Amino acid sequence: MRTSIQLLAQQYKQLQALEKIIAEEKDILQQHDPEILLKISQDKNKLLVTIDKLDKDITHHPDFKSDRESGKLDKPLEAITTQLEKCKKMNLVNGRIIQQSQLAVERMKTSLLENHNKSAITYDNKGKKSAGLSSIGLKA
Repeated sequence: MRTSIQLLAQQYKQLQALEKIIAEEKDILQQHDPEILLKISQDKNKLLVTIDKLDKDITHHPDFKSDRESGKLDKPLEAITTQLEKCKKMNLVNGRIIQQSQLAVERMKTSLLENHNKSAITYDNKGKKSAGLSSIGLKA
């Protein structure tokens, strides 16, 4: 059976791997490559599941509570917390990139719709523009 310190060391390594994946994800988001993005997202999700499972294993480890109370785990827990915060910040940046990309796609779609047939533009119940039913002669 691994010690709680060994489990924390493993968790730290996994968070370092997560940081690397998030950095790669950012590069891929900026390159707009959906196929590679799908693969990296799958890898990221697998790693997150592994991190979550290890986190549960750590909290249920028989020596974890006593090791923590004695201060034996202070430095590893601090390093893990710092690494986790770094990953969270990087992930927020990626989230913003995704939001901006979605807005850009929506603007392009609207522009294409407007240029396609200005008289066929309608609005849905949320106020977003969409093509009308011009193919059957109906307009909103």
